[in-house]
Amino acid sequence: MDESGSGRGREGVARPTSRDVARRAGVSQATVSLVLRDRWRGRVSPARAEAVRAAARELGHRPNLAARSLRLGRTRTVLVVVPALTNDFFGRVHAGVARVAAEADVGVVLYPSPEGVGSAPDPFASASATLDGVLASSMAVEALAQLSGDGLPLVMLDSEPVEGPAAATVNPDIAEGMRLVTAHLLGLGHRRIAHVAADVDSWTFAVRRDVLRAGLAGAPGARLVAEEHGPVSVAGGLLAAERALAASPRPTALVCDDDTMAAGACKAVRRAGLRVPEDVSVTGFDDLGLATAVEPELTTVRLPAEELGAAGLRALLAVLGGERRGAEVLPVSLVARGSTAPAPA
Repeated sequence: MDESGSGRGREGVARPTSRDVARRAGVSQATVSLVLRDRWRGRVSPARAEAVRAAARELGHRPNLAARSLRLGRTRTVLVVVPALTNDFFGRVHAGVARVAAEADVGVVLYPSPEGVGSAPDPFASASATLDGVLASSMAVEALAQLSGDGLPLVMLDSEPVEGPAAATVNPDIAEGMRLVTAHLLGLGHRRIAHVAADVDSWTFAVRRDVLRAGLAGAPGARLVAEEHGPVSVAGGLLAAERALAASPRPTALVCDDDTMAAGACKAVRRAGLRVPEDVSVTGFDDLGLATAVEPELTTVRLPAEELGAAGLRALLAVLGGERRGAEVLPVSLVARGSTAPAPA
């Protein structure tokens, strides 16, 4: 039976069909099919796609995955690997994964691997016997070598889009995010900028570093006066920012790799007897809940964390269904708030 046909669940209860979803959303069945198969981009507007997903949720419609030859017949379970469970960003990634998993009737096992760059231990005695696929966020490909070596299909989020064990990658546009930050500060007249960088050897932070350097190198009179590294935490940002502020000449802006580091940088500015943003502007990255909890609120790059998780699981389901998926990039945006202002005279 195909997705458009009617059918009954295991208890003989009528199951909502794509025709029902189309009627509820006010669209064609073809549009429903494109959206539920995650092939709508460029063909269906985001608003209409969301209307279809909302209608499917309201009706309790779940795509007939068997009809799409989805290779989830053994356990219908996927493993989601993240570096941390306490970080707001990964919480939102998981929310997106959970939403799509519920729609597709797929189980999710969440597994933290704090290092993110070293080898992730196999959480099961034999992962390949227990799982159907792996979705990993913000980790080095090498960290998933053991799991992917078991022959499990692997989709990477916020990770280097390279040929290798990953069947697909889904990334926020990290490079564009840092270009937006750089252009914002240059537009405010800042020419002495310091980088409060994450002490993590990963693709996502390397991109931020390289784009910032290139952007400043191409701006007349601009220079990177310091690049100080620290752990991705408030304390790490505080100590790295203190070192950056000691540079001569002193930077007028601190570009931080993460909102938690930016919160620490704001503390460092105040402890130095300076003001944010009158003396030193501070920017973050991610748009965590913390960004609006501090005062002044952080100018930061908003990453679509929940959509990242949702798109990642859709990509994994597509791969399991025999489709070829490459590198998908999701748009980001700059949110200008009170922590940035024109450079001091």
